[in-house]
Amino acid sequence: MQLRVFPDNILEWLALRLKLVPLPLLHAQIFPVVSKAVLEAVDAGIFEAIEAGHGSAESIATACQLHPRATEQLLGVLTSMRYLRFRRQTYRLTRSTRKWILAQSPDTVRDLAIYNNRVVWPWLDQMGHYLRTGQGIQYHDSFGPDEWDLYQKAMNGGAISEAREFARNLPLSANATRMLDIGGSHGQHSVEACRRFPSLQSVILDLPGAIEKAAPLLARQGMGKRVVHQPGNILSDQLPDATYDLVLMSSLAHHFTTEQNQEVIHKISQCLRPGGIVVINEFIRPNPQDAPELVGSSTDLFFGLTSTSGNWSVDEIHGWYRAANLLPYKILSYRAIPGRFQVVGRKPF
Repeated sequence: MQLRVFPDNILEWLALRLKLVPLPLLHAQIFPVVSKAVLEAVDAGIFEAIEAGHGSAESIATACQLHPRATEQLLGVLTSMRYLRFRRQTYRLTRSTRKWILAQSPDTVRDLAIYNNRVVWPWLDQMGHYLRTGQGIQYHDSFGPDEWDLYQKAMNGGAISEAREFARNLPLSANATRMLDIGGSHGQHSVEACRRFPSLQSVILDLPGAIEKAAPLLARQGMGKRVVHQPGNILSDQLPDATYDLVLMSSLAHHFTTEQNQEVIHKISQCLRPGGIVVINEFIRPNPQDAPELVGSSTDLFFGLTSTSGNWSVDEIHGWYRAANLLPYKILSYRAIPGRFQVVGRKPF
């Protein structure tokens, strides 16, 4: 996936073709404003206010307790980005906004936007320090109850659509009964997997602070004892031998070093039954010799800044599998999330 500038008319098209438009100025000046405008609009409840019938800038500002003129300026940005339509002096939501932003939508990413606005945005100030030193923020170590709450809601929202596709593509035997979801917190992937495979039950191994805030999210799924939490830490805990048909590590490998990932995969290999599979579910670092890919590249930089390592390549993940006597099996891409993959390994029979 790429982010490009498209002209609105023939003169703009010509200016772009003749390299008259300073694109770095758009990246440096316009794009940061747009990103922050969207985050603040979600956090302020602007989209819910419009859905509730507040159509004018003044009415929206009053409903959200914002300044009228500043709100009008913000609405102009949102309209230009097609989050809104403006006709007959009235703002309306687009179909895409209703699907992805409104709190009541089953596909909403609202909580992820709020988390990024309140917690993540200040981290970007540390980008220069990271580039000079290579030292990331290690945010999990500093989370208190409020941050864990925002984080779990954000990860839950970000995983809703992915989890359905994950389960549809999962190359798992219909007879599978036991799943281990390492760091799965909200349980979306486990829930969708268990819904697809009726005999499957899942244990979610995660940190106590994560489970405390994620438990209510899992409870809403109504899975009962088929999907349960287990407090623990994969870096220090031992796993039972030959117990699981499926082990999932989703959005976790980028938090670990090479050595830690190798250690974890070795534990996973021991706890898998013969023929069982492991899935590392991650954004993948693009090969710099291939065509540029925005999502994989930007998440690589972001995870480097905010965590331990950044993204890993498929070859590196396959190397961990082979070192633990697992066979690289399949690489499954997500249609809805370019740059993200399920990298599957299998334990020999």
